[in-house]
Amino acid sequence: MTWSETLSTAWHAIRSHTMRSLLTVLGILIGIAAVILTVGLGLGTQKDVSADITSLGSNLLIVTPGSTTSTSGVRGGFGSAATLTISDAEALASAVAAPDIEAVAAEKESSLSLEAGDTNWTTTVVGVTSDWLQVRSREVALGSAIDQDSSTDLMLGATTATELFGTTNVVGQSVVISDQTFTVTGVLASEGSNSTSDLDDIAVVPMSTMSNLLVGGSTRNTVSTVYVKAASTDQISAAYQEAQQLLLNLHGVTDSDNADFSISSQDSLVSTATSVYRTLTVLLAGVAGLSLLVGGIGVMNIMLVSVTERTREIGLRKALGAPPGAIRRQFLTEASILGLAGGLIGAGLGIAGAKLLPRLLDSSIVISNLAVVGSIGIALAIGLIFGVYPAVRAARLAPIDALRTE
Repeated sequence: MTWSETLSTAWHAIRSHTMRSLLTVLGILIGIAAVILTVGLGLGTQKDVSADITSLGSNLLIVTPGSTTSTSGVRGGFGSAATLTISDAEALASAVAAPDIEAVAAEKESSLSLEAGDTNWTTTVVGVTSDWLQVRSREVALGSAIDQDSSTDLMLGATTATELFGTTNVVGQSVVISDQTFTVTGVLASEGSNSTSDLDDIAVVPMSTMSNLLVGGSTRNTVSTVYVKAASTDQISAAYQEAQQLLLNLHGVTDSDNADFSISSQDSLVSTATSVYRTLTVLLAGVAGLSLLVGGIGVMNIMLVSVTERTREIGLRKALGAPPGAIRRQFLTEASILGLAGGLIGAGLGIAGAKLLPRLLDSSIVISNLAVVGSIGIALAIGLIFGVYPAVRAARLAPIDALRTE
């Protein structure tokens, strides 16, 4: 029997039991679609998180304060203490002390209520130093940046401006914060949202205004975060060492393990996020793989049923001289067609889902060519592997026993 005859016979056998064949293919295609979507969702989420992190700049270092410890011994974690100051930021900006650092921007933030006429909105008010726009890669869409020497200048994010005035065309408008009247000099270009907050829901004032007029108190000279921009991506390691050593000296700390601050780089954040989502992707793909196993068992079950139903046909063909290899090849071909059909349809559904689901979910889905091709190959392999036993069983039937079967 030639290959064309084998394919023709196998296709005829599959079509003669259409509903059974469709149910067999269904088990495989669900698994294939699930694998493609879970892998794509994992890769898409990883891409989104990486984009959020790298949007700050690939050559950026983030310095945060140390931790507090309550009287009962409870530690607050990094960022809870007031250990970074404006003086620290100014020292880091020194080209003599840290030649590999290009620019430094400090932030001092607090959640405050803004009032504009009869409207109010609570948002994050951030006091910044002069290089904040450059270091944070932010741009002014309307108007101009704030003047560090002015105590009344204010920049708004697009979301904050819209909530207060119903529009982003608000340059020149007045806003009251903590009984202080500010004039909007500019509106920041939209940055969208990251995984935790709306980057456009923000109000920006000069650092001196934030320290002296809006916050005050004993912590007026402390800052929430210091952003350090290395001169280039290649110099980020050197900038890290310079920033760490300079701050250790300023804070009188001799052992870096006891540092009252923390420095993180974008690379470390991306690596951590990538590791987490890679593990999640493998886990989800493993769960989807279980459905492929179920689909494979379904193929074996259908093929065993087919062997039982076609016992007389097998006996007749063997009596007419068909060798065991031809019988075996026919059943393997049928199983392979079922597996391949499930793989192709499942891949199509997975790709279609990857195009449609991002419109419903707040996450990207990246179609992996490797996952698509690999899934189709796995589906074909499932057909072959789970079709072996039924094919061997059919090939071993004795012609006389098969012919006498009712």
